Amino acid sequence: MNGLLRHLAPRTLRGRLSLVALTTAALLITVLTVAFNTVMSRHLQHQADYELRNRAAAVATTVDTSGPRVRVLETVNDSLLDANVWIYSGTGTHLLEKPPGAVGTGTLPRAVDRLAARGHGVCVTVEAGNPRFVRLCSRPVTGRRSTATIVTALDLAPYRNSAKTLLLGSLVLDAVMLACTYALTRLAVGRALRPVRTMTDQATEWSAVGSDERFGGEHHPAELARLGGSLDALLDRIRTVLRHERQLTGELSHELRTPLTRIIIELDWWQARPRSAAETRATHEVIAEAAQSMRTICDTLLDDARDDALSTGTAPGAVHVAPVLRRLAEDLGRPDRVTAVVDVPDPALEAGVTPALLERIVSPLLANAARYARSTVTVSARRLPGGVRIAVTDDGPGVPEEFLGELFQPGRRADHGDGHDGAGLGLPLARRLARAAGGEVSHDPAYTSGARFLADLPAG
Repeated sequence: MNGLLRHLAPRTLRGRLSLVALTTAALLITVLTVAFNTVMSRHLQHQADYELRNRAAAVATTVDTSGPRVRVLETVNDSLLDANVWIYSGTGTHLLEKPPGAVGTGTLPRAVDRLAARGHGVCVTVEAGNPRFVRLCSRPVTGRRSTATIVTALDLAPYRNSAKTLLLGSLVLDAVMLACTYALTRLAVGRALRPVRTMTDQATEWSAVGSDERFGGEHHPAELARLGGSLDALLDRIRTVLRHERQLTGELSHELRTPLTRIIIELDWWQARPRSAAETRATHEVIAEAAQSMRTICDTLLDDARDDALSTGTAPGAVHVAPVLRRLAEDLGRPDRVTAVVDVPDPALEAGVTPALLERIVSPLLANAARYARSTVTVSARRLPGGVRIAVTDDGPGVPEEFLGELFQPGRRADHGDGHDGAGLGLPLARRLARAAGGEVSHDPAYTSGARFLADLPAG
């Protein structure tokens, strides 16, 4: 039975809410209909009793109980008063007058006799033949020397027909109201859920491409604002995962290119002409070494990605910037004359990269700044629309203008005889890693009091 009910239940939230509203309305309307028809039936019965008592009061004016015997006085329009009226002397002991054409036996006369014998005013309903019902009311008339009892009768057919008409009308009205309730509920719920469907479609579209579009909590009702906040958090996580995936793919592609190139070159060289056993063995060793290097690179990057995916507290590829920058500044190998300053006003600032990748991007910039600074190296972080900007500034001589075009080319240095170590690979590596994460590393030419390098990274 439960399985059948579950199968018949609507599949959509709109259908279920409409069904709940319809059921609630049906229960309420049923209670109201029963109460209304009960009240109307009692009202119609009271109307019938009121008419019977008025007729009995009118007939009582024609009954003389001043003498030892009860007398019925003849009046104008006496036939109208005698219709459906029985007059008894005493408490139903002797029938003085009955309606014209009324028989002496039957269900109705017996009910009239019993009612008159009670001796006090009361009203009852009797069945005078299916489906005929009659309402009877008795009225005692007490005089100085004698008493009489008047019983009036009224056919309830018109009243019952009115009650049936009211019941039928109320049932038709109930059906119309239920149909309108169901239709209006479906319409209202559909309109209320339309923003939810729109948000669902947008979230599906945005999650597929890792879009920066978000719902936000403005201009939305409280419930939709909470839903939008949850979807925004989910979209942020999806965007971070997609960015992390692209970053991992980019790093794998870049890191595997060199050993793969070595393998291809060795195979081409080995196939160019017949080789000796020693040359073949040397080629095999080079290929094996390159293959082992590729395996090491894959294991390292995949283990790092797996650790990031299993980490808690932040999403994969998200890191709080301030602690990493402080740790790098403390571990920076710098001359005693150089002071490192960390300026991050927002301790909750997050970048959309892993902690290891943030260190690999910022470390070359800090090392380069400490190498050429005279007294101070400043690393700061600020929030940008959709991203984070990390600035590394030193008060050194700055970058020569003629060298700006080669600043990020591997192996290039402005002055090989400046007495500083370095192979000219740090800045190109930092830029490559930042671009792989969807960011950028650049030099700020507007800063003239030394050198300033900017690392723009996606927000976490």
